[in-house]
Amino acid sequence: MARVVRYLTHPQVNIDPAVPVPEWGLSDLGRARTEALATSGALAKTRTIVSSGEQKAIETAEILSRANGALVIVRSEMHENDRSATGFLPGPEFEAVADAFFANPDQSVRGWETARHAQHRVHSQFEAVLEHTPAGDLLFVGHGGVGTLLYCQLAGLPISGAHDQGGGGGGCYFTLGSDGKPLHACRPMERLYSEKPY
Repeated sequence: MARVVRYLTHPQVNIDPAVPVPEWGLSDLGRARTEALATSGALAKTRTIVSSGEQKAIETAEILSRANGALVIVRSEMHENDRSATGFLPGPEFEAVADAFFANPDQSVRGWETARHAQHRVHSQFEAVLEHTPAGDLLFVGHGGVGTLLYCQLAGLPISGAHDQGGGGGGCYFTLGSDGKPLHACRPMERLYSEKPY
């Protein structure tokens, strides 16, 4: 029987300009949403969880793992697009730079990693994991930006912010079909247990 493969973005985080973005952890709301998913039974058949190396993703993966004993594997190269050149940017400024990031995939916007490079990096990691993980349902836990880039790659779509998870603080997922293509666009994590996921 084919395994189910999903990609989940971490939910809400504690935003602290004094702390490097990769070290941000989940907020109380982000943790509560993850715990609700963990105890819902929706991921009961998940045997392996592959997390980015960023703190918020690891926390999400660990909460989900504790509910069903899934193995957690950290792949540091599945991190969010490298934005260290600018560090923290306040909301409106960040959104403007993020829009430019998606709109100009082969150009570095204010020193950020290019969208094309980030897409190649994350897709390469994704493919390597598929080849070398044990049987059973597989969950990737990552980030909104590179999650969008991965979705575009797997769906055969040009890079575009139109496929981003949108507002709401993250905590969205997409599921792959047996042909390796997404069955649907990003959905809030609550839909995994409030209705059939696809």
